[in-house]
Amino acid sequence: MTQKKLILFMPSIEGGGVEKNFVIISNYLGKKFKLTQLITADKAHSKLFKKLKIINPSFKLNSFYPRRLKYFFCLVELIKLITKEKNYVVFAFQANVYCALICKILNIKLIIRSNTSPSGWKLNFFRKKIFKILLSLPNEIIVNSLEFKNEYKSKFNLNPICILNPLDKDTIKEKSNEKIRFDFFQNYKGLKIIFIGRLVDQKDPLTFLKALSFIKNKINFRAVIIGKGYLYKDLKKFIEINDLSKQIKIINWKKNPYPYIKQSDTLVLTSKYEGLPNTLLEAIVLKKFIISTKCPTGPKEILDYGKGGELIEINDYKNLSKKIIEYNMNKKKFFKKVLFANKRLARFSYNKNLNKYSDIAKKYILHGK
Repeated sequence: MTQKKLILFMPSIEGGGVEKNFVIISNYLGKKFKLTQLITADKAHSKLFKKLKIINPSFKLNSFYPRRLKYFFCLVELIKLITKEKNYVVFAFQANVYCALICKILNIKLIIRSNTSPSGWKLNFFRKKIFKILLSLPNEIIVNSLEFKNEYKSKFNLNPICILNPLDKDTIKEKSNEKIRFDFFQNYKGLKIIFIGRLVDQKDPLTFLKALSFIKNKINFRAVIIGKGYLYKDLKKFIEINDLSKQIKIINWKKNPYPYIKQSDTLVLTSKYEGLPNTLLEAIVLKKFIISTKCPTGPKEILDYGKGGELIEINDYKNLSKKIIEYNMNKKKFFKKVLFANKRLARFSYNKNLNKYSDIAKKYILHGK
């Protein structure tokens, strides 16, 4: 039987945790399967992919174009490829429902990886019915947490495969040693807090700022927010109005955030929903204390339901401020949770979880299932 070619589909590569995982998984699959191609609109990130043939839309797009426009032009490229030649397997990381419909019509095998909890999807009654139909079309669905898997079962009556994020601990530790000049944290004796994420409603950075405003006169702290997004101006305004400019800085997204994490004491995540947030795993590798919302899905599992860090309700800035103060008062007590979480990282084995992706792809590429 002729070996099928693998198409990886990721129209928008924006530099977050999903994209980090995608780069790792794609490069691994590129080594395993020689005929692997990637369809993406983000040409600037092509250098990240070592063994892949990159296919960009003929219509020139830059990173500032909206996602849906990138989806459209990349879907056009996908249709052009798979109508010319049927000898393909598609592995989609974005625009999954559109890929499901296209691949079903054209009789192409499809694997999808879902990245964020269905709790964050805007699903009315009719949309939920449509999603339930379309999400039953792929040959395989992959999710990255057990809670995520259970949501698929309860919402869509589907049984996806759970593969945890492959965590490259050695690279994280190595990159954390890169020398940076960041006077805001260096030599500061008070509590150093870090928030990393897109400045969007899903990540809810405003709850983080409200908690810091609540404790600004109670403890000595400095906080840094690393990220970019449409809430930037609102956050800057909040900082100015609440006289927090000396205590909080917002800096742009960093390709290597690990030296900043290394210099901090605690990392805070205030998301309303997730998939399996890489930021928490990376902070645990660097032995940082974590306070996170118990949002769907991922944080509860990563922190072993509170054994490996502190969990709060979504939007609960008062409890977040309380947890920050408690940690500041007794860091040694809470460090036991940091060590517990660090020991539990074996679940996120780099090679073991990448091999699981390879085994699924192999079923369709080599054996034509």
